Amino acid sequence: MTARQCTLGWPGPPPTAPSGPVGWPDASESYVTASPAPASGAYPTPGAYIDVMSSDDATTPLAAATAAQVRALQRSRAPVQLHRPARPRVFAVANQKGGVGKTTTTVNMAAALAQHGLRVLVIDLDPQGNASTALGVEHGEGTPGVYDALIDGVALGGLVSPCPDVPGLLVVPATIDLAGAEIELVSLVSRETRLRSVVHAYLEAQADDPDRVDYVFIDCPPSLGLLTINGLVAAAEMLIPIQCEYYALEGLGQLLRNIDLVRAHLNPELDASTILLTMQDARTRLSAGVAAEVREHFGDTVLATGIPRSVRVSEAPSYQQTVMTYDPTSPGALSYLEAARELAASAVPGPSSTVEESA
Repeated sequence: MTARQCTLGWPGPPPTAPSGPVGWPDASESYVTASPAPASGAYPTPGAYIDVMSSDDATTPLAAATAAQVRALQRSRAPVQLHRPARPRVFAVANQKGGVGKTTTTVNMAAALAQHGLRVLVIDLDPQGNASTALGVEHGEGTPGVYDALIDGVALGGLVSPCPDVPGLLVVPATIDLAGAEIELVSLVSRETRLRSVVHAYLEAQADDPDRVDYVFIDCPPSLGLLTINGLVAAAEMLIPIQCEYYALEGLGQLLRNIDLVRAHLNPELDASTILLTMQDARTRLSAGVAAEVREHFGDTVLATGIPRSVRVSEAPSYQQTVMTYDPTSPGALSYLEAARELAASAVPGPSSTVEESA
């Protein structure tokens, strides 16, 4: 991409330059312009060109982030092919630290994959029910949901609700009843594997169905109680969102130790396969430093795409939407789209498993 230029033109004659110290700096100062610098106290003449960005200008984190967003926008408008996995991929989206973007990552990654033509199931395992809210499904008191699956062993097929805004996206909602499930699970047989049983039964029942679910995302609560343990035991992979701040980095070591315990005693197949950097702020060295340290330690496990801080991402749930439908061209939506494509590319495709996205 060549350097982009903009034209500074006035709707009428150039205004008179203000008197006094206000005005352009001294002509001896450097300007990033394609035309001579204006004289002291003068405004640019109509038609003057100023180079505002070059694709090779990565001298600052903000410039690099801006260039990346431009490339993401261009790719979002191009047709791509996503591979359906040979078998359904079950992710637990977990981090014991709160506020790192678990629910936001769950709903937006799921929506992005569904918009590509894949079928996705979201299991809201957080008693707050925020994922259910963002996906626009009913989750008031008494609504059949994941509580019924955990405590009563109700099949997931009768608890699934479609997301009204995204075809192919299914949701098992969380209700306030789930808040008491931690206590009720204590006395139940196989309390750590109850979610695993219903999830596997649901996936096996549709194994020969061409419209089977391709991805399952389990939105875990910000704790390491029995609900989160059920999510980790039910999953084969983990998607770990990490906020680009020091506290989140400090808690990552604790989380990985707990994953090792779950793997050793309950689910040897669990793989912490994917780490996603969230709430990146290109203006701060702290954010860049945390991102660099995570990438250095975990290598290819970390997705190349990070999620920037975005007001649109925060606004979308108040309209019971994901940012993918609320503002598809916002930086947050484009970043989640890129991250979803990376996630899908890491799957081993099965026979005749290509899904083409419309332009």
